[in-house]
Amino acid sequence: MKNCGVVTNTAVQFDAERLKKYTGGKNALVAQGGGQRGIFTSGVLDAFLLSNFDPFHSFYGTSAGAMNLCGFLCRQKGIGRSFILELTTDSEFFNLFRYIRRKQYMDMDWALEKICDYPYRLDIDMGRKILSGREAYAAVTDTNRLSDHYLPMLQDDWRRVLLATCAIPRLYPEPILFPHGEYVDGGVSASIPVQEAWRKEARCIVVIRTEGEDLITDTEEVNQEPSVEWLRDSFNVIQGHWQDKLGQWKQDWSSFFNEQVERSRLEKSEHTHLELLNGGRWLFGADDIYRLSHLLGDKFDSGLADMLMVHYQTYSLTQDFLHSPPDDCFIVQIKPDQPLKSTSLMSEREDLLHDYQVGLDAGFRFVESFSQCLAKPTFELKCGE
Repeated sequence: MKNCGVVTNTAVQFDAERLKKYTGGKNALVAQGGGQRGIFTSGVLDAFLLSNFDPFHSFYGTSAGAMNLCGFLCRQKGIGRSFILELTTDSEFFNLFRYIRRKQYMDMDWALEKICDYPYRLDIDMGRKILSGREAYAAVTDTNRLSDHYLPMLQDDWRRVLLATCAIPRLYPEPILFPHGEYVDGGVSASIPVQEAWRKEARCIVVIRTEGEDLITDTEEVNQEPSVEWLRDSFNVIQGHWQDKLGQWKQDWSSFFNEQVERSRLEKSEHTHLELLNGGRWLFGADDIYRLSHLLGDKFDSGLADMLMVHYQTYSLTQDFLHSPPDDCFIVQIKPDQPLKSTSLMSEREDLLHDYQVGLDAGFRFVESFSQCLAKPTFELKCGE
């Protein structure tokens, strides 16, 4: 059996005896992004807090995943849920019509100001105390090289780090500048920073996902949807004759974009939940997000094309890594058993509450199963924390 497994809100699938062999070393917790779908991650981490469960030596998060990890390390149950349920649904954070008419961007600065103030009061000092002797990183994308980079969390520049990992191209006005470079959303180059955890010598890696399998990597779906074959063609040429294929790729993308928007509209009208391509990662995940740049009349320029290509390529490699990890590590994914009801942005309150509960259920199920495999208890919560 492979050295990987899955825990959902309804089932546990991993070889416990095999996993035990990997829990005596360095354990890492990795949290995927996904915008408002991150409320599933909030539920998982709240289950960890309620269970006094924290056997991890390092933490890696992208976008909403990094924000949720912050709340977990600050030992504030419910703060990740509140951030998504109350702040990201506020019109001050994002309003589609203001975005279209006046290009008023997603106001992540406002949301971070609010989370530091009453009644939330993110306790960064507690987070630093809990993190002492361990590592926590937020994944970002270097705008010059379009490569992944990892910024330490909970240091003096913690706000700018969270801004950088959440600075979604086309939704946030500009890259975030640091002395060592300028960065945008880590979802472009590292949707799930699991390889970085492995590179930093974590050998038992727990990954919290906000989606199931990507449709384009599922054999059945590819057979049913031949229109996405252009993605594979694009992967094959990315290293070599990219410039020669750019014109054709843009034309293919335009066609694919229109098809997906129309498909989303039709399926929404039939009141069915749509498991969309990319499941909420980066610019994708809801038909509303698909439309944003199009509504503004933004050009599909080579900069955006490059980001899309890097995103697809790196995500494809990450999927392979999750399904077939190196022999020296074990990966357990925590994810919902069905597509989440919420979307990346503009989710319904009822859907967010539903997905939070799904996360809680998955978190408790994971704690119960994984605790039996721990070689020894490490970094458990202390009373009163």
